[in-house]
Amino acid sequence: MGYRHHALSHSPTRSRSMTIDLRSDTVTRPTAAMRDAMMSAPLGDDVWGDDPTVNAFQATLAERAGKEAALLFPSGTQSNLVALMAHCERGDEYIVGQSAHTYRYEGGGAAVLGSIQPQPIENAPDGSLPLEKVAAAVKADDFHFARTRLLALENTIGGKVLPAEYVQQATALAREHGLATHLDGARLFNAAVATDTSLTQLCQPFDSVSLCFSKGLGTPMGSALVGSQALIDRARRWRKVVGGGMRQAGIIAAACQHALDRHVADLAHDHRRAARLAEGLAAFPAIEVTSQATNMVFVQIDKAHIAPLAAWLKEHGVLIELLYATRMVVHRDISDSDIEQVLDIIKRYFDQA
Repeated sequence: MGYRHHALSHSPTRSRSMTIDLRSDTVTRPTAAMRDAMMSAPLGDDVWGDDPTVNAFQATLAERAGKEAALLFPSGTQSNLVALMAHCERGDEYIVGQSAHTYRYEGGGAAVLGSIQPQPIENAPDGSLPLEKVAAAVKADDFHFARTRLLALENTIGGKVLPAEYVQQATALAREHGLATHLDGARLFNAAVATDTSLTQLCQPFDSVSLCFSKGLGTPMGSALVGSQALIDRARRWRKVVGGGMRQAGIIAAACQHALDRHVADLAHDHRRAARLAEGLAAFPAIEVTSQATNMVFVQIDKAHIAPLAAWLKEHGVLIELLYATRMVVHRDISDSDIEQVLDIIKRYFDQA
């Protein structure tokens, strides 16, 4: 069952006096109802395996993802790292995109902490890894080479949903070469809503999937890894090694469960608002919208305006991302009126520039 027809309106939890923060969907705040769920959650000690809220959440998520088991993590970076370590041994290699979060934005953890060599491939414009390049990157079974063990993809990537046909072809190619497959699904719920596809269908081609709840779904922290029971058993050991064992983690699991049950369909509103933002930005001659997909808008701003426009926006209570690229991310704490306000503030900048 997909999500599109379940989408209902939601009201941002951000106070109207606060900043309009478009830097990332990680800046969301938990709703009052989510906080209540966290405070009332039955608790245990998850390292001992007896936190009932964690256990119930993991069982529910595994079922919805169509996998045997799930494991809660404090962050998506740790969930991805542990997945790579559960699939690969020291001296092994994983194939990954140049733009992938696991390769580019997670501190080189696979190499630093897992002794796993990344084999990066340049992403195609749609975020995919060209199949011929993937095949060419697989090393021969020879002691001169790192052992190629894993193909890692990301969905969504740069806000773009990987084409379903491509995912099937890429994972089939990996299996032909004896590789395991991992998906960084930090925003896989966005892909599910955008394509009206079930979580099970999107997870099915992969041996493991990392799912994040602290982005568009609005939890204060929490990600989870899903996969086979054997894979999750290995991941649990590595989670302990890298410091991810948590005690009364039911507080986090309760927030994740609340988001899973109540916030997924709301992502459709983020996508709609991002499309409206892109439409409005495209009207300014000094701004080129280079990409808008799901909840992300990427733009190129005339060099003469980048710094002063960013300063103007900040002065008027709007924050945008300039670290990776000029990116604006819409999330559940952004309303329709916020989008119109941002466009009006930008218009006033160019009127006086």
